[in-house]
Amino acid sequence: MSSECLIQFANMNTAAEVGQLIGRRVIWKGERKQFIGKVVGFHGKKGVVRVKFKKGVPGQALGTKVELAS
Repeated sequence: MSSECLIQFANMNTAAEVGQLIGRRVIWKGERKQFIGKVVGFHGKKGVVRVKFKKGVPGQALGTKVELAS
């Protein structure tokens, strides 16, 4: 299980656009559980962010969609 993941949001391609997301929560919903994480920083300049989860997310989470909490 990994506690930190790289996530790219649709229609956000620059660091300036994702800069507003730092500090916001991200939710990944599995079959039985949901994992809550927090956007902690950038990863490069192409709109990818680092998300740190409280508990590690399972491998099935890779390549799936997440929800941006308000």
